[in-house]
Amino acid sequence: MTAQDPLAKIAEDILRENDRGSYTVPTKGLYPFQWNWDSCLTALGQRHYDEARAWTEIETLFAHQWPCGMVPHIIFHLNDDGYFPGPEVWSTGRPVPTSGITQPAVAGFALRRLFDRASNRAEAEARVRALLPKVAAWHRWFFATRDPKGEGLVAIIHPWESGRDNSIDWDVSFERVPTEGIAPYTRRDTQHANPEHRPTKAQYDRYLWLVEHFRSLGWDTAKLHDASPFQVVDPGFNAILLRACADLADLAEALGEPALAAENRAFAARGLAALERLWSVEHGQYLCGDRTTGALIDSASVGGLLAAFAAIPPARAQAIAASIEAHGARFRVPSHAPADPRFDAKRYWRGPVWLVVNYMIADGLVRAGQTAAAAAITRSSLDLIHESGFAEYYDPTTGEPLGGGRFTWTAAMVLEFLAMERA
Repeated sequence: MTAQDPLAKIAEDILRENDRGSYTVPTKGLYPFQWNWDSCLTALGQRHYDEARAWTEIETLFAHQWPCGMVPHIIFHLNDDGYFPGPEVWSTGRPVPTSGITQPAVAGFALRRLFDRASNRAEAEARVRALLPKVAAWHRWFFATRDPKGEGLVAIIHPWESGRDNSIDWDVSFERVPTEGIAPYTRRDTQHANPEHRPTKAQYDRYLWLVEHFRSLGWDTAKLHDASPFQVVDPGFNAILLRACADLADLAEALGEPALAAENRAFAARGLAALERLWSVEHGQYLCGDRTTGALIDSASVGGLLAAFAAIPPARAQAIAASIEAHGARFRVPSHAPADPRFDAKRYWRGPVWLVVNYMIADGLVRAGQTAAAAAITRSSLDLIHESGFAEYYDPTTGEPLGGGRFTWTAAMVLEFLAMERA
């Protein structure tokens, strides 16, 4: 990064603006707390100007890991009634309030990337050594509680866990979630963003039913999988976890922790083999699986393209690159196949482009040898920023900025994309 690079300067300014000292909020107003995978990906941007601060971002997240190993998806460091559902709804009983569900396990990947690119090697080694067992405990928790039959892949039990909150992928399975009996509530997200771009009221009712149901079970994470009427095996979510397992194994081996390395290599190997059950020849990508019915979900979303982030077979990565090209969208990568009649270019996760997903897909395609496809995603992502600024997400057909503005992880990904272009 150079001082002459205007995009890099704006990106750094946004990261600093949303920095709260030891954690970073995604954006002012709409998301006033610390989010799990946001923080891990944010650290990748912070390392471009302050390596120590990048490590602190992840350390703060893991300081609030539950004794069972789960890392919650939100840490409510300070009171702020601008977001719903807040800590009083979750009521998880933690010393610092948190939510009771998790998010994509990108931390292992983030640690590996920070460690590999650190200029201060001694500090990096010390901080990785402290985080290594915590991340390993999170991985162990996933396979113990979300893969009860040892199939090799884990299920999400709430759409918010996926990070792709109201994806078309969830529609059919989500219909099994009741809406009766939930407490009255007032949404806050629609006060900060256009309601036409946000999840619907019917979806929110079901989100809240699940939260209240899990709360009634005392947030016992060993019980929640079987108690949830929503159990979906998301290839993107699993690919992030499997990549994190492989990256953590490499770190553990380098730092003289052979048992942790072997455990995580075994998780990755078994999961990659199981992932093949989700491949769709028709769509040229992976699909979600409904664990309740055992069927694949006919929904060609970015979750199935994100599987390229893991070490999938080269032929699969090539097919995914071709599927992205076939979308024909002006900007890559739409969060749902534009040819699907359910595609919505402006509604949260049902069509828009997200730079964090672009980054992970591009990273995976580079590793798989699909360098031209990865370069096209990188260039399209930076074109979006030049044209529309640092938004939360974007219309893939017009480039219109959507959701929150001056968005933290978008800024972080811009710093990473600029570095990828220089590499």
